[in-house]
Order: sequence, then structure tokens, then C-alpha cells
Amino acid sequence: MTIKISTEKVKKEWTDYNGHMNVAYYILIFDQNAAETLMTKLDMGEKSASETNKSTMVVESHITYNQELIEGDEVELNLIHFDHDKKRIQYKFEMVHKEKKYLASTIEVLALYVDLKERKVSEFEDEKVNLMTKFINENKNSFKSENLIFSNKLKK
Repeated sequence: MTIKISTEKVKKEWTDYNGHMNVAYYILIFDQNAAETLMTKLDMGEKSASETNKSTMVVESHITYNQELIEGDEVELNLIHFDHDKKRIQYKFEMVHKEKKYLASTIEVLALYVDLKERKVSEFEDEKVNLMTKFINENKNSFKSENLIFSNKLKK
């Protein structure tokens, strides 16, 4: 089981001369659709960044390309794992073909919480820790912990 975050349709301009979606657009879809939706839910999206001058910044990612997508394919973006420590978040999304239900891609991300004025890593405020903890507790039965790469980088 996973947590559905959003859906997206592969646009013509995202395809390359091989007739399938170019690798750069997998990251675009994961980042602009799935990650931004998740960060907004956890009060760490664009609005929060402009109000608090703190935001998340990706420091590592690992992506798999499991099966190609072509123009017009619709995909579901699902959260399959989420965790955090005092300064970091780790999450993993999957991209699944909406109609045919095959796994097209996954991305695992490690991000730091950064003070945008100081340009330095910062600890999460208590209210953000509480939001993340509540989110994890409500959804932990949906998370998959297999094949995670960055779990050992969280300092718990």
C-alpha cells in the first residue's frame, strides 16, 4: 500500500528522439508535483519558505527508471516512505502508469532543512516536527522500507 500524492500526464515536449519521456522530466515530475505537494502538506512548501525564510534543499537523490513512458501516458505519484531527524528528511516516491499499473520510476531523496538567510542547515521547529511525527504515525502502515539507500544518514 502507498499514499497517492498526485497524477500527471506526459506532455509532448517532455519526450525525446527515442519516443519516450526524457530522463530530466522524471525528476521534474517528482519534484514539482510529488515533493512540492508533500512539503506543502508538512508546512514546508513555498508559502512557508517565504514566511519563515526556511526551506528544504535536496542534497542526495537516487532514481530508478523501471519502464518507459510515452506522450499521453498518465502516471500516479505515490509516497512509499517518509522519515526525518532534527535537520533532515528522507522520502521515496514511485511513479506508476495509471492505466497499466506498472512501475515506471522511483526516486529516493535526502534533504536538509536550511535557514535561507544564513544559508546554513537548521533544526526543524517543534511544530514541523509534530506535523511530521503525526504524518508518520498516521501513515506508517503504508510505508515500504525495502531498498532504501539513505536511512543510515538520518541521525536518530
